[in-house]
Amino acid sequence: MSNSLPPLPYAYDALEPYISEEIMTLHHTKHHQTYVNALNAAEAAYAKASTPKERIALQAALKFNGGGHINHSLFWKNLAPSKEKGGNGGVLNNGPLKDAIVGSFGSFDNFKKEFNTTTAGIQGSGWGWLGVNTTTKRLEIVTTANQDPLLSHAPVIGVDIWEHAFYLQYKNVKVDYLNAIWSVINFEEAEKRFTEATGGARL
Repeated sequence: MSNSLPPLPYAYDALEPYISEEIMTLHHTKHHQTYVNALNAAEAAYAKASTPKERIALQAALKFNGGGHINHSLFWKNLAPSKEKGGNGGVLNNGPLKDAIVGSFGSFDNFKKEFNTTTAGIQGSGWGWLGVNTTTKRLEIVTTANQDPLLSHAPVIGVDIWEHAFYLQYKNVKVDYLNAIWSVINFEEAEKRFTEATGGARL
């Protein structure tokens, strides 16, 4: 079955001034589309492969492009227009997710600082995640390299730290991008994921 590029749930300029229209347009229509195209090509080649050697040779492309498609599909839903633009971006209401963040990190501000420090420390390209430890059901901050999807935890929030996600606007200052993105994080979507991962339990 062919994979396709999911539409954005908002306009390309809806996340300004925190993420520019130019970045969103290129990121979605060029970068994500490239992962989709390459994944479809790799899947088609895998289906036609006649030997184990051929299939093994395709596994890296399947993992990289499949991860890129999965991660970006999650990332777009992870964002929303800011409160100043009439959206719910950046708004963490009282509820189970806020309670869990405060319980795990002491405060929302402490959580953001720890997340940004951990994510900014990624060498090269990758993703920063807030995820639910599927064993303890507690929130933890983790990172993945390149386009590796988060498999060790149930993803709640994912932030793309590849240069294509921020360089046109923030140059090489990853910290400025990480500080800005909290104004457009869709915490309602994050809370849905958190609730699904924990079965609705308050932790």
